[in-house]
Amino acid sequence: MKPPGTAPGSDRTLIEHLAHVRWIAGGTGAGKSTVTMALARRHDARLYNGDRAEHDWVARSTRQHHPHLHALLGAAPGQVWAGRSAQEVFQSMASLHGEVIGFLIEDLLALPNDRIVLVDYFGVLPRDVAPLLAGFHQAVFLLPSPEFRRRVLAMRYADPLRARATWGSHGPEEMLAKRLARDALWDEEVRQQATAHGLCTVSVDGTRPVEDLVTEVATHLRLPQAPGCS
Repeated sequence: MKPPGTAPGSDRTLIEHLAHVRWIAGGTGAGKSTVTMALARRHDARLYNGDRAEHDWVARSTRQHHPHLHALLGAAPGQVWAGRSAQEVFQSMASLHGEVIGFLIEDLLALPNDRIVLVDYFGVLPRDVAPLLAGFHQAVFLLPSPEFRRRVLAMRYADPLRARATWGSHGPEEMLAKRLARDALWDEEVRQQATAHGLCTVSVDGTRPVEDLVTEVATHLRLPQAPGCS
């Protein structure tokens, strides 16, 4: 029996089964969730939130097949970050080692395919998405400018409760600096892989109206208008 969360090899049948899926990935703080929710409303699409699904993946993971993901099981807030450099945290990411794409595919195949599914998830790389696509238009990677991300994350963790839930007792300023450095490494990995696989990246710096960004992403993803929309 195939272990849970094992990524299948690319084949035409799998590509056909996922033809209704559109991937919105990239870097943290780029507005992926804002864009995805707006697109879901506008185009009557189904949302798939990868961040929420991660908790279930950790529970389903095994030490043998998903060592980096399984290491998160029972981890205390901030444990992943404390005592490590940004480079070490980056290298420990389960997504970097291809450990989440199998779970993601299993979840998507279990959903109805009666309408477009929009995947909103930070932790997926172009390398893992490319073999699942019938065309380049099915995926887009949003990458924030460093300053825009800094502002977004600073506001996000200005809430002491949220900061404590994420970092535990560790100093939030130190952890945030490490998070920004780790995310910069992830962005560069996404950018290089997207170029290598001919997939689209969109730069986000906060100067454009959100509606313009939503329209650009919708156009790239070739999303059909919902019934009744003009």
